[in-house]
Amino acid sequence: MSVDVAIARYGTTQSREQERCVRAGPWSALLVDGALREIRYCDVEVIRSVALLVRDKDWGTCRPKLEGVELDEDEHGFRIAYRAQCANPDGQVLNYDLRIVCSADAALRFDASVTAQNDFLTARCGFCVLHPIDGVAGAPARVEHGDGTQEQSAFPELIDPWQPFKDICAIEHDLACGLTVRCAFTGDVFEMEDQRNWSDASFKTYSRPLALPWPYTLRAGAVERQSVTLSVEACSGAVSGGAGVPSIPAQDDTATITLDLTQETNETMPALGIAIAASEIDAALAHPGLLAELAPQQLTLSFDPVAGHGMAELERFAALQRRTGIAAVLEYALPGIDEPRCELDALAALIEAAKLPIDGIIVSPSVHRQSNPPGSISPPCPALDDVYRAARAAFPGRRIGGGMLSYFTELNRKRPSLARVDWVTHATCPIVHAADDRSVMQTLEAIPHITRSCRSLVGAQPYSIGPVSIGMRQNPYGSRVMPNPHRERIAMAGLDPRQTSLFGGAWLAGYAAALEGAQIDTLTLGALTGERGLADVSDGVTRYPMFAVARVLAAMSGSDRLPVAVAAAQRSAIACIAARDTQGRIRVVVANLTDRAHTVRLTLVGGTASFHASILDEETVRDTDVMPCPARAELIRLVLLRPYALVIAVAV
Repeated sequence: MSVDVAIARYGTTQSREQERCVRAGPWSALLVDGALREIRYCDVEVIRSVALLVRDKDWGTCRPKLEGVELDEDEHGFRIAYRAQCANPDGQVLNYDLRIVCSADAALRFDASVTAQNDFLTARCGFCVLHPIDGVAGAPARVEHGDGTQEQSAFPELIDPWQPFKDICAIEHDLACGLTVRCAFTGDVFEMEDQRNWSDASFKTYSRPLALPWPYTLRAGAVERQSVTLSVEACSGAVSGGAGVPSIPAQDDTATITLDLTQETNETMPALGIAIAASEIDAALAHPGLLAELAPQQLTLSFDPVAGHGMAELERFAALQRRTGIAAVLEYALPGIDEPRCELDALAALIEAAKLPIDGIIVSPSVHRQSNPPGSISPPCPALDDVYRAARAAFPGRRIGGGMLSYFTELNRKRPSLARVDWVTHATCPIVHAADDRSVMQTLEAIPHITRSCRSLVGAQPYSIGPVSIGMRQNPYGSRVMPNPHRERIAMAGLDPRQTSLFGGAWLAGYAAALEGAQIDTLTLGALTGERGLADVSDGVTRYPMFAVARVLAAMSGSDRLPVAVAAAQRSAIACIAARDTQGRIRVVVANLTDRAHTVRLTLVGGTASFHASILDEETVRDTDVMPCPARAELIRLVLLRPYALVIAVAV
């Protein structure tokens, strides 16, 4: 892959993780950087991943350096063995030996032996097993505990705020296709987290319970051993080889997208919001045409007294609002040092003095930006009901937003009374736990789970999501977001290079498509410029592919969302959003969510239309500063989409 293509697709020249498919009878898996991904039995994904992970004190991933990798594969099975070394940011080092053995007619087993060279500070060190969510959420499960007891249960349908299962020696679950999947663990106490809280598309079983202190120290020279054993049983009539729904479609598939003009979803497209941080005000003021071109319906102004924000920031926000004329809401991180009423009255006085017109204010205590994992003690914080009551008194006549400035996790765990607020909000981030391309795109699978779970908490109350970006705004567990000076794929990084690329545009389109049915009021994006922005203004103006998607989402706002059907085998590969405005104009966005080319065809039901489509791909991405892109096609015919390419179409 050339440098230009790599930058266009991913925003970085960092090499992608190498994959190798390994097989043993009905078993197959992808070997990626020493871990097994997409573990399948008879072509059905039964386990998403098994990996040995080492986290530093801030939950950043310590990348292993693999040595002496051995891979033997024959008709009887496969065997993988290697030695790895990890270092944390403090320079402490540990080694581990890992062995994976799979027999064609038996189980798949992982064994690891870990030795710290010196005292090693870590938040977690051990095997992590990820179950996929589609087909598993709600599935019957049986858990064997350390004392020998068995628990009859099920994987949670709605997102569990805590751990659905603890003290796990083994867990098995039944799939609709007739397979029973069993995972057995030794070497430590394992428990399960519902990672959908963080928009991960997985249930994660890990070792060392979160109720124990962290970070903790692995003593120099001490040896720790763990194992994971996977086995599958098929009942009579279960799926046979080649059946099932693979998560990666065949390379030569043609995707047919069906747009039904006779049906209505009774759902309007959300307003588009743009978050503006204090550090990004000057760039927005210097490029008013960029906001005018994007035409969002809302500015979300981030105000944080804990970070030293005061009158100067509010005055600059006021200047931006006056210049753009776009409705604004203020996102307020309540310090929680004084009584809520005192702090909110002081804020109201500052806003009036700054002459900042706002339509509403989102109030959330600053401490709620940090996550409190199971077993930990929450820091002192005013009761949210008191905070909302004080906001009502300090801002009479203005809309009050509640929820979290952080992620759905904290909203799900704290579950505040929301009777005193006008709308509820939370953010998401796709690189909390993993940052490889496949994991980031797979987070789109979790978005409908999040919105369904949130709706179960808020009912019909107005519900917004954001700010949303690939890069992380704040680390929910650590003291900082991870630095990324070399523009790599790093979990919990503030800067993610894919934000600037075709990958980022496709991800945003997939995100908007995944919101179907959630009745979202506003989707707020991470920033206009900067690390989590839609454009670079450091040397002229360079619009990212995300800008093109965001602009059409803003144009769709208030339009009727149209029902879109993508063939089941292609749903993880192709995303599509369609909407019809009050003038009858239909807009469509199609995104290729994969690193392979796909051919798409749009089929209309109940009507006819001619769609002129602009294609944004690695050949045309350089022209995003003069949208629409020059490459055009008629979407009703077959259109070839290169990796992560986008189609933006309007009926004419």
